[in-house]
Amino acid sequence: MLTSLHVEGTSPLHRLSVKPKLAGLMAFGLALYFVDRPWVLSAALALSGLVYLSTGVGLSEGLRRLKPVLFTIAFLAAVNLLLLPPLEALVITLRLVAIVFLAAAVTASTTIADFMAAITDLARPLERLGLIKASDLGLALGLVLRFVPEIAARYEALKEAHAARGIPVRLSRMLGPLIISTLKDADRIAEAIDARGIRGH
Repeated sequence: MLTSLHVEGTSPLHRLSVKPKLAGLMAFGLALYFVDRPWVLSAALALSGLVYLSTGVGLSEGLRRLKPVLFTIAFLAAVNLLLLPPLEALVITLRLVAIVFLAAAVTASTTIADFMAAITDLARPLERLGLIKASDLGLALGLVLRFVPEIAARYEALKEAHAARGIPVRLSRMLGPLIISTLKDADRIAEAIDARGIRGH
């Protein structure tokens, strides 16, 4: 069962600190926005895919982790094919997949604690302006990253339970129990956080 998005390793990406990785991801995404040649985008996709695999996640596990996102992109690609010229739809799809692979590589090579510390540090100027509480923003990001594998694991458990009972596996049937169980966990975590006085006031 997947319990964390982080993959232990010693790759160059693992050794790089969080802020340069986030800056590189942002620069990569912005650069791809100005590229509209499919061969260049294909090369960028291949490069980001190799970077993702370099984290040690493995091909099958790496694709399994991204299955919901890739499915969504595939759906958007099908819609774009109906609304846009084929070349433009291809360009948009290649951009999205390339960015997703690199974002997944950053996530796989970074611990939740490191993410929280970096986001908290980056949000300090906004805290000084009185706009947000930097530590709360870091905590929120950490909880999101922690809940992603939990929700995915819960979905897989519900799917297996439906299949074992001979019930057709449909998202519409699993969405309700999935949302309810996730909200219950969120309430329990919020109560624990407030009881310990972790959040700023």
